[in-house]
Amino acid sequence: MKPKIRVITLGVADLERATRFYGEGLGLPKHDFEGGNISFFSLEGTF
Repeated sequence: MKPKIRVITLGVADLERATRFYGEGLGLPKHDFEGGNISFFSLEGTF
């Protein structure tokens, strides 16, 4: 089995800007989540 990145947790000062970067800039699919200041993105092997 190949190793895969499953979860990365990052603390950021500007969540909106970071969310745009990972979603639009890197093209990671974002999962809808309500509640709190958090964004979830899918990485290979995550779901």
